Amino acid sequence: MTLDELPIGKTATVSVVGGSGELRQHFLDMGIIPTTDITMVKYAPMGDPVEVRIKSYELSLRVADAKQIEIRDARDGLDAAHGTENRNAAEMGREAAVREGKGDRHNLRQAVPHPGLGEGGKYHVKADEHPVPDGTILTFALAGNQNCGKTTLFNQLTGSNQHVGNFPGVTVDRKDGAIRGFKDTLVTDLPGIYSMSPYTDEEIVSRQFILDNHPKGIINIVDATNIERNLYLTMQLMELNIPMVIALNMMDEVRENGGSILINKMEEMLGVPVVPISAAKNEGISELIDHAIHVAKYQERPGRQDFCSETEDGGAVHRCLHGIMHLIQDHAQKADIPLRFAASKVVEGDERVINRLNLDQNEKEMIEHIVQQMEKERGLDRAAAMADMRFDFINRVCSACVVKPRESKGHIRSQKIDKILTGKYTAIPMFVLIMGLVFYLTFNVIGSFLQNLLQAGIDALGAQVSTLLSQTGASSWIKSLVVDAIFGGVGTVLSFVPLIVVLFFFLSILEDSGYMARVAFVMDKPLRKIGLSGRSIVPMLVGFGCTVPGVMASRTLPSERDRKMTILLTPFMSCSAKVPIYVFLSVLFFPGHAGLVVVLLYLMGILTGVLVAWIFKKTTFRGEAVPFVMELPNYRMPSPKNVLQLMWDKAKDFLQRAFTVIFLATLVIWFLQNFGTNLNIVEDSSKSILAVIAGAVAPIFKPMGLGDWRIVTSLIAGFMAKESVVSTLNLVFGSRAAITAAITPLAGFCLLVFCLLYTPCVAAVSSVRRELGTKWMFFVIINQCVIAWIAAFVVSLVGRALGLAI
Repeated sequence: MTLDELPIGKTATVSVVGGSGELRQHFLDMGIIPTTDITMVKYAPMGDPVEVRIKSYELSLRVADAKQIEIRDARDGLDAAHGTENRNAAEMGREAAVREGKGDRHNLRQAVPHPGLGEGGKYHVKADEHPVPDGTILTFALAGNQNCGKTTLFNQLTGSNQHVGNFPGVTVDRKDGAIRGFKDTLVTDLPGIYSMSPYTDEEIVSRQFILDNHPKGIINIVDATNIERNLYLTMQLMELNIPMVIALNMMDEVRENGGSILINKMEEMLGVPVVPISAAKNEGISELIDHAIHVAKYQERPGRQDFCSETEDGGAVHRCLHGIMHLIQDHAQKADIPLRFAASKVVEGDERVINRLNLDQNEKEMIEHIVQQMEKERGLDRAAAMADMRFDFINRVCSACVVKPRESKGHIRSQKIDKILTGKYTAIPMFVLIMGLVFYLTFNVIGSFLQNLLQAGIDALGAQVSTLLSQTGASSWIKSLVVDAIFGGVGTVLSFVPLIVVLFFFLSILEDSGYMARVAFVMDKPLRKIGLSGRSIVPMLVGFGCTVPGVMASRTLPSERDRKMTILLTPFMSCSAKVPIYVFLSVLFFPGHAGLVVVLLYLMGILTGVLVAWIFKKTTFRGEAVPFVMELPNYRMPSPKNVLQLMWDKAKDFLQRAFTVIFLATLVIWFLQNFGTNLNIVEDSSKSILAVIAGAVAPIFKPMGLGDWRIVTSLIAGFMAKESVVSTLNLVFGSRAAITAAITPLAGFCLLVFCLLYTPCVAAVSSVRRELGTKWMFFVIINQCVIAWIAAFVVSLVGRALGLAI
């Protein structure tokens, strides 16, 4: 029996984890290992993917992947909401505490004093400490699982002392900042990861950062409400032999739900400082900073890196690991990789680490013999044996240190909300309603109001500057440059800032609350048919409002392939700036059917995007979308500080582009519009360089009845801002009557189709360049223009075949 056959509400025991490579390793790292109990929670509304509960958390995976997991002993889930496994762990924790003389259940819930800084040398390993010289920058890597409060903690640690950039070679956000009050520190916020296995770009980036940059310390944030899941990464970080402190986050929720964690005992078992905190409430942050700076300053490394028992399961894993450690010791030293970490990755078959070790053939064969002997004795393959060893140790820690809380109010609340937001018949309507409300508030109420307000301010300032220039006797071209180019061009683009800020305000709320994970869960199946995963739905939907934030939102995607493909498809979603073009030309040429024409255009954009995605899937981006394995967190109230920080980051990012790429593009267009081929200012726009260029390009559009240079001029102006198409048409033709006299209804519809699909505005193009580089930026411009021309030409052919005049 395989996991996909398990009925909803039933629990079974995993017997075999099939598959191969990095995906199978990811399953194991997520806790899906033989002998583990797993409960089927629900199917997505379209039947794929599925949601399962394992240990104390929900996980989603596709049906095709669930088919590779064999199970046995299917039975009723004794506690569908919380799992019998967790209940047993709680009882074991209480018994262990009682055995240590900690008292009864009531006493266990009392606050346990935490050791002071460096107290007794028990929790700060002093034997091998060697203080770094004074004045050395203490660098920290902030690492943790997704949805564990890492961003909130980073904001608490650094405040506004943040710099946003990229990790080298990838478009994964990198945030750095000094700890408040400690100028000789630098914290790097690593992407949220589940393990140090190279499965996603984020995991590769995080691992390479720690191995190559050698931070002076690691701050490992752990979700105390989901401690088994989080400690798996902790164990791998401890193997790196870097000074480390554990920030046990969300302890307020543990206490509120009747749970308790014996901090002193946990420190003793792990061999590193453990600090209980609540990042959201700013509790315990000062103590965490003190401990982090202390271990980094004195280079107090973890007191424990060996988690395998010499007696458990015959000691097969222990003997295997230690044998390989002796064999590769000199290679690990030369490659500058911590020995224990290198040995673990060699056992798991991690090719990246094996290649860095530069082992000869004899050594590889000896290692293979050692691993095969371990597999034979243990009864599990290498990767499963390593994952099982880690989770065995985690179970021992939790049994001794953790008194499990009752089912949290947050989990109960999440289950009730999910019945509506991920229900079979309610998920899609609720998704449409929520996103529709976000778009309505952004583009019709709050965002548009702020945009109009900012535009009015820019126009008023521009008018004042224009008056001032006239009074000072400035030349006409200087006045045109300042008023038309800077205030007119850049000012129009700057008016997008309120839209971006408001849109990301709502998106941040949806992300922080946990809803975006559900959106990906619901929409994965239809998007997979065109080669994408469910996570791509949000950037593409945002593209209907504005392509710029849509492209920026793609950074949340874990796969470089999916990220590129999503960015290239987002411009096919009609942004709100194109609506004036649709309305103006539809009313002009199809006065009785304008609404129908606009709807038809939106559908054409979506269908064209689907067709292009299918072509991409078969050519440029062959293969399947990244496997869909993700945790579904409980719904939580978003952190106001996180939301505001994200809004500021996005606004700052856009403003930086507005005064670089966009500013230069504006100056180029202005120059072409106002100067003739003799480089003298022209009064008549028909004699400008832009008109000459448009006249040279116009024959390309003649087959669609658009061979007039004035039409081409408006399309070029539309590259600056799509709304400019309408204003330019009115300017160069002089009146609506002149437009209808020069363009037939069929040619007008061809123009609509071309405007629908051709290159996005300069702001969107610069966003593409920011995310993918110059090569892909030019690909987007050329690709969109070619597709738009082909589509408009096909429409003209169909129209003429039906007897319409072009």
